[in-house]
Amino acid sequence: MSPNDPYRHHPGLRGKIRPAAESFFRDLDLEEFDRRIAENGMPEDWRAPDAEREAKRHNVLEGRWDRDLWVFAFGSLMWDPAMEFAEVLRGRTEDYERRFCLIDTGGRGSVEHPALQLAIDDVAGAARGCDGLAFRIEADRIDHETFVLFRREMISHAYRPVWLQLDTVIGRIEALAFAADHSSDRIDTTIPVDEQARMIAKAEGMLGTNAEYLTETRNRLAMLDLDDPYVTDLCARVASLRGADSSA
Repeated sequence: MSPNDPYRHHPGLRGKIRPAAESFFRDLDLEEFDRRIAENGMPEDWRAPDAEREAKRHNVLEGRWDRDLWVFAFGSLMWDPAMEFAEVLRGRTEDYERRFCLIDTGGRGSVEHPALQLAIDDVAGAARGCDGLAFRIEADRIDHETFVLFRREMISHAYRPVWLQLDTVIGRIEALAFAADHSSDRIDTTIPVDEQARMIAKAEGMLGTNAEYLTETRNRLAMLDLDDPYVTDLCARVASLRGADSSA
């Protein structure tokens, strides 16, 4: 196995991660995205100003521009990172857990029926832990690759950049991740799981249904040989609700 092969630690992941050049998020047209979101009833100021997002990116990476960067992926970044990476590892954090707590009224939901998107959250003393993937970005690519990353993950006021420790096959590494920002009105970590299921079962937006997003998450976790019992349980609850609706 070549030492320059990004998949050398986990060859089974080869072909299961979308190349950056094929990603919708690689060259995201924010003006077109704004137009489509506005047609869905979202306010004009729904996303963070570009200058604010760039300032946060530079603050987070201050003093780190000259070294390789690991990025932790827990949701769609796992199969569609939109970044050019030199190495990929399975990684686990014990300090955060995956949650459907990001309220979405545009992409997979509407104002009438909000959707729930994924975030990770640090639940003191009660975290289930979270398995995902870590991507290594080489130092000479960090500026552009993190520009692409922040434009996607920090597009609105919902996430906060965090540094966390991941356990991997090469030992413990430090990685950048995006966790739930509790100061945002788009984050609600108090929704009971049965209500999460009801919201996901009903919601639909310009990018499709919330149920499709959930199912894709479960299927992709399985494809990457990862498991999250919370996601599996939520899928079963949503499938039951949608089945009951279709038979009514």
